[in-house]
Amino acid sequence: MDLAKARHQMPAEKVGLATEATGEARSEGRSGEARAAMYGNERSGTDALMEEVVGRQNVLAAIQRVRRNKGSPGIDGMTVDELWGHLVKYGSALRARLLDGTYEPQAVKKVEIPKPGGGTRMLGIPTVVDRFVQQCILQVLQQRFDPTFSESSYGFRPRRGAHDAVHAARRHIRSGRNWVVDVDLEKFFDRVNHDVLMGRLAKRIADKRMLAIIRRFLTASRVTPTTATCTCRRSGRART
Repeated sequence: MDLAKARHQMPAEKVGLATEATGEARSEGRSGEARAAMYGNERSGTDALMEEVVGRQNVLAAIQRVRRNKGSPGIDGMTVDELWGHLVKYGSALRARLLDGTYEPQAVKKVEIPKPGGGTRMLGIPTVVDRFVQQCILQVLQQRFDPTFSESSYGFRPRRGAHDAVHAARRHIRSGRNWVVDVDLEKFFDRVNHDVLMGRLAKRIADKRMLAIIRRFLTASRVTPTTATCTCRRSGRART
């Protein structure tokens, strides 16, 4: 079912997560914290971030984004087109687990994809529900963290990309500078120290439920489809 039609045909409250008008709709509540976070070391003044995560507008925006991004199913076989129906059926239970901090991500499916220059690289594919939860969390945290990032940073940021970096480099060249340095940390996400990362996040995030769920996503197991698909196709959905 097309999401735009579904939103008219079925009230958002039918999705068990979307029971409160929080999240993105509370722009006036966010502005003060966003300004406080501008300096990069300010801790979020609220321990209710998960309430924003499951807020109505935040949930609907996350559903749209996950569907728009498409992508392959994870180990449970669920497709992005099945997400809405799944949330209608299991959304209340999922919301409860997020709010009480007991949500457990499923294993990430490992697949190898060819690299343009030869060889392969390992790609991890979370389940669609886990991608949805990640998107809900991203939308809440991004508005707090992104304003504190360097103006010279262009990767994985909203309304920024490689073309913007090229334009900036050209401006620097026209201003008389002679060097452009492109820095890429090889396999950063495979090697980043989780304890150090979580320690940095704890300085900025007061909601312990949020910290616990982020830690679980970081440490989620990686499995190959042959060892996971058969056992998780049925049980994986019931867990959420």
